[in-house]
Amino acid sequence: MSTEKGRKAEDKAALHLRLKGYRILDRNARLGRGELDIVAVKDGILAFVEVKLRPNRDAGLMAVHHDKQERLHSAASAWLAHHLDHQHLQCRFDLIILTPGKIFPQIEHLQDVFR
Repeated sequence: MSTEKGRKAEDKAALHLRLKGYRILDRNARLGRGELDIVAVKDGILAFVEVKLRPNRDAGLMAVHHDKQERLHSAASAWLAHHLDHQHLQCRFDLIILTPGKIFPQIEHLQDVFR
């Protein structure tokens, strides 16, 4: 995400992950054909986390279309090639969707959303 709103959404997502016990390893890593918003680890699982700020959940899900998934796969492969010490971990692709709330945005963390 390149906008100020997007950066703030990613900051909120990273804080949410930390509060859930994840350790943030990298943010906004531009590698391969894409960018990884957040790379985090918890319980031996490496999560490549895409963050979407959208008006509703469905819009967030639709934003991770096939082409986006391919770019994320490319970026994740490149990230792992540069971080050999994490290659032994099980990997997954997560999605955090932030939607408007009455006071604060609603945060939904979907794990293993595509392969």
